[in-house]
Amino acid sequence: DDFLPLRARVTPLVTVYLDAVEGGRVEKLYVEDGAMVQQGQLLAELSNSDLQLNLLARQSDVSREVNSMRSQELALAQSQMGDERSVIDANLAADKAKRQYELQKPLYEKGFIPAKTFNDSRDDYVSSERRAAVLRRAQQVNQRLQTSQLAQLRESNASLSGSLGIARATLDALNLRAPVTGQLTAFSIQVGQSLNRGERLGQIDSAGRNKLVAQVDEFYLGRVQPGQIATVDTGGKSYKAKVAKIYPQVRNGAFEVDLTFTAAEPPDLQRGQTLQVRLTLGDPTPALLIPNGAFYNETGGAFIFVVAPDGNAAVKRNVKLGRRNADFIEVLEGLEPGERVITSPYTGFADKDRLDLET
Repeated sequence: DDFLPLRARVTPLVTVYLDAVEGGRVEKLYVEDGAMVQQGQLLAELSNSDLQLNLLARQSDVSREVNSMRSQELALAQSQMGDERSVIDANLAADKAKRQYELQKPLYEKGFIPAKTFNDSRDDYVSSERRAAVLRRAQQVNQRLQTSQLAQLRESNASLSGSLGIARATLDALNLRAPVTGQLTAFSIQVGQSLNRGERLGQIDSAGRNKLVAQVDEFYLGRVQPGQIATVDTGGKSYKAKVAKIYPQVRNGAFEVDLTFTAAEPPDLQRGQTLQVRLTLGDPTPALLIPNGAFYNETGGAFIFVVAPDGNAAVKRNVKLGRRNADFIEVLEGLEPGERVITSPYTGFADKDRLDLET
């Protein structure tokens, strides 16, 4: 079997950190470290007099600006109504002048009224029409400008309301709430304690959902792939897991992998607990194997001492080795089935070509 034994550490599957959005003094605590909390649950209350005064000042400024804008909106609305009344009056005057003109025209043509009277009626009619036209154009221009001005006022009003909402949200941030459901850990604040903005207060770990974190020798960096299956043995039972994430950064000759359980996970797992894991690197295939020994650390798998058939000597032979696990190493070239080899450390004779063995 092509497997790799690992020691994996239990960590929460999801961890959400709690930071102080705003600084303040701790006034009340509602939960203790280690408690199970629900999303949105109140954990603690902070106080900050500067924020409270700032909110009051912001509310006063917004109220004043809103009242001013409402007064301007009222004035614009009254101006629109005045323009409409002026246009109505002008149209009415023009209609009256037109009727008077049309009534006197046939009478003038027949000589029943003087020319001066008719000319005055005609001039009144033309003047009224022009005045009504001018007022209509002025109303259209004013309406466009007033509509734009009203839109700007409403936008400013919305911006001020949004600013006030931000100030209120900032003050509400003094009520520390759980962002997710889980177990509260590393929560050690005390009543009366002063907290700075951005200070780490604790964390919430996913309840009943864990992952395993294992260190893997850099030799296997190219062979470990996401989705590979692992077996976790604990409490006399075996549980299946898979490689969920690989961190390729190598530190101290090892890289890190995350493993998640594919079905139910072992009960009563504790954060920081270590478990034995067998990571399957490939399907079982027939192969020539030798025991995995300390010789590999000194030779890198380039050569091995092969014991002569009579057992009195051992000769260095170049070999080509392949996959390996904690127990065996695969032989690709250089050895035949049944040959005996030395797998103990080669300290002191790695540079020799032949060894005489004492019986």
